[in-house]
Amino acid sequence: MEQQTVPREAAPSVARQPASPGRGLGRDAFFDNAKYLTILLVGCGHAWEPLTYDSRAVRALYLLVYAFHMPAFALVSGYFSRTFDASPGRVRRLVTGVAVPYAVFEIAYTLFYRWAGHDPDYPFSLLDPWYLMWFLLALFVWRLTTPLWLALRHPVPVALGVAALASMSPATGGDLGLQRVLGFLPCFVLGLVLRPEHFARLRTRAVRGAALVVFPLALAGTYLLSPRLDTEWLYHRSPVTDIGVPGWAGLLSTPVLFGLAVLLTGCFLAWVPGRRLWCTALGAGTVYAYLLHGFVIKASRYWGWYDHGWVHGPLGELAVTAAVLTLMTALCTVPVRRLLRVVVEPPLTRVFRSVPRRT
Repeated sequence: MEQQTVPREAAPSVARQPASPGRGLGRDAFFDNAKYLTILLVGCGHAWEPLTYDSRAVRALYLLVYAFHMPAFALVSGYFSRTFDASPGRVRRLVTGVAVPYAVFEIAYTLFYRWAGHDPDYPFSLLDPWYLMWFLLALFVWRLTTPLWLALRHPVPVALGVAALASMSPATGGDLGLQRVLGFLPCFVLGLVLRPEHFARLRTRAVRGAALVVFPLALAGTYLLSPRLDTEWLYHRSPVTDIGVPGWAGLLSTPVLFGLAVLLTGCFLAWVPGRRLWCTALGAGTVYAYLLHGFVIKASRYWGWYDHGWVHGPLGELAVTAAVLTLMTALCTVPVRRLLRVVVEPPLTRVFRSVPRRT
């Protein structure tokens, strides 16, 4: 997202903050670096999925990434949603930055599936987000409810309770991706209550040292559990009863998975550089990489790119990883943003009335 034109509600995204030490050109280098690194993990997770059936090591990495990469996006999105007050200007940016791109790409993915997936009768539905589109819909709902969460005395425990109840209820269903909307809600609400000093504490020597211990232990744990751990626990897209456990298990699994996600997100952010790097500017384009990479990921399945035996060996796994890192980086670049800004960041100036710019 360009510094001057990007709506604050673009997703996965964060808004601009005043310049301070470690920041440049009106953007926070720390969060731009975090966004870029996290979008790389998103791409890797999607690209690694077909490899998890043949490699225990890849499956362990996959589980570790899925334990925190989308919670991290939700948390950061919440942090930069603290000023959302449902004013006309902010609602306008929410619609143009989230709702409209959601509708455009939901239709685009449906058409793509009809063509590449050889299902010409696949129905259009804006109420049933396809593949990765759930996050935009979730962000729209989360941000609309921000004033409510900020009005509560203890918003995080309340959000955690809502998520736990949703995990127990088959009636939540798939409409609007509601299961995931509520499943990741506590991470968004946690972001709402965080302050800059909390992120500053993460980058102390003590926390960074602890992160060097936590991540290897977490990876070892996922390696040991990988043959028996159902990935549905980390997707939050279905009630726990669909995983083969009683509904009451959601009361335990929800806070445990939330705590794990927060712990790993904190360890990840502890090692995100706070200075401007060659990749910092790419953090402004993560929404493009998020929306566009799904076409390539799905094409790889439809067109049998993983059918070659060598892909499932060590060299193939490294090649897949290098390819997706290159793809995600390219999709964050300025030329891609200029070419597709009209659909990702539509101005819609003739649709809305002019409102005073708020500072």
